[in-house]
Amino acid sequence: MSEFFLPFERMLAALSPPATVRAIEAGESSAALWNGIAESGFLDALVPEERGGADLPLAEVCALWQALGRHAVPLPVGETMIARALLPDAPDGPIALATASAGGEIVVPFGSVAHHVLIEKQGRLYLAAVEGAPTDVFGSTACRLNPALGAGVAPAPEGGLRAIAAILRAGLIAGAADRLTTMTAAYANERVQFGKPIGKQQALQQQMAVMAEDMVACRIASQLGCAGGLPPSLVAAATAKSVTSAAAARLAATAHAVHGAIGISEEHDLQLYTRRLHEWRLADGSESYWNRLLGAARLSDARGSVDYVREAVA
Repeated sequence: MSEFFLPFERMLAALSPPATVRAIEAGESSAALWNGIAESGFLDALVPEERGGADLPLAEVCALWQALGRHAVPLPVGETMIARALLPDAPDGPIALATASAGGEIVVPFGSVAHHVLIEKQGRLYLAAVEGAPTDVFGSTACRLNPALGAGVAPAPEGGLRAIAAILRAGLIAGAADRLTTMTAAYANERVQFGKPIGKQQALQQQMAVMAEDMVACRIASQLGCAGGLPPSLVAAATAKSVTSAAAARLAATAHAVHGAIGISEEHDLQLYTRRLHEWRLADGSESYWNRLLGAARLSDARGSVDYVREAVA
């Protein structure tokens, strides 16, 4: 694991406790949190050395993205890392990512707390100011945007911006899954019913075992998506996002089943993570979207399945 991981994790634990996450979701200023992260230098983790960055391999940055999910950081930190790597003259402040279709409204994750959004459209990257409308989803920092695009600032990366965003979402889901599994196991061992912890019940132990399997699968899929560097291959991005998006719904459902009624209360921290799992599951394409691309790529390849997995996915 990168030597940068533990300092980053400790920084997020100090700067982004649940109270801060709730305050930003409620509309309070995110400046203190953003400034603390910006001053740390981690936003330039992927920027090449010749441009003053750390030039970290994507495989190491993957652990930082997972930490963002583990602490439910309500700002586009990973997105800004990517934007700064892609743009020689990226603006200051938080930058969100989005992919535009032929026209119309787009939903931008973290758009309401970003200063700019980096948009891919028809093979070009555009940088636009964020002037969007809220999604009206409780606690969400996403926004709806009809961007006015000027001149493109750069060509889109090979494979497209969506593939890069997909492996970021996979990392965020993996981190949130880690925290969610830890929280749920702790609650199961603390909650006593009929004279013993509910975690002693065999049926619940089975649910927790499946939850742990999903959590580990998300971590491995996220690492696989980042293993080949930036930009990722289509197959790596599709695999990472498909696995993590499919697991996200199961993880959230099991966590709420174990916690019961307390888990759906606004006061409990559980919903900070389960809401994000559902939002990140859909962002940049759900498992259905990526499964179609992955299936098409597999069917167009003449290799046998074992060789294909070994050579195209790994």
